[in-house]
Amino acid sequence: MKKRRLIVGDIHGAYLALKQVLEKAAVTSDDELIFLGDYVDGWSQSSKVIEFLIELDKTNTCIFIRGNHDTWCEDWLKKSYADQTWLFHGGKSTIESYGEYEETKWKKHLNFFESMRDYYVDEKNNLFIHAGYSSMHGPEKETYASNYSWDRTLWEMALTMDKRIQKDSKSYPKRLKLFNEIFIGHTPTLNYDVEEPMNAINVWNIDTGAAFYGKLTILDADTKEFWQSDIVKELYPNEKGRNKE
Repeated sequence: MKKRRLIVGDIHGAYLALKQVLEKAAVTSDDELIFLGDYVDGWSQSSKVIEFLIELDKTNTCIFIRGNHDTWCEDWLKKSYADQTWLFHGGKSTIESYGEYEETKWKKHLNFFESMRDYYVDEKNNLFIHAGYSSMHGPEKETYASNYSWDRTLWEMALTMDKRIQKDSKSYPKRLKLFNEIFIGHTPTLNYDVEEPMNAINVWNIDTGAAFYGKLTILDADTKEFWQSDIVKELYPNEKGRNKE
């Protein structure tokens, strides 16, 4: 069987959804897994998600991209300082999930966060990044590293492009010409009333709103077949995730 490259969208503490979608995709140790970031903040099992991923990395080839929520959590693990903006956007549930963690496990999790990548480019010149980048010369020339986990302009630009414009055209944005395909998370497809992965030109958005009232998605990078968990809030009926209602 051909080795699959499977991309996992934003998890946001939804351990039950992660386990479920891995089972639906029938993931084995032969599969390469590329996680697009935002492992924490939202549902109540953020620390359990991290513990599970650390163990998964021992059996599978895994690539872990850093998201903006992961940066916040890493700062807290490192400095015991909780940014107020982070607390408002899910950090409180992450702190609660750690409870009375012993020091050895705390350090293991911090090492995991510190080892995450800002982005990854595979042998087919596909880019995997949490949010995007603004430099026309690519992410390696990005002036502000925070754009890797925060930028939405790349996705917004791809969405507004005329699909009739060919890649060899002078009108095709240089940022998009740099890579064969670009896979991102960060911006929930629910913002566009879409519950499945979205494709705009050569950009694929895999964040299907698991933090809110959406599902967690795994996408096969080559075939574009995808699998989704149940609606995450149905797996956590007594919680709100990052929903404000």
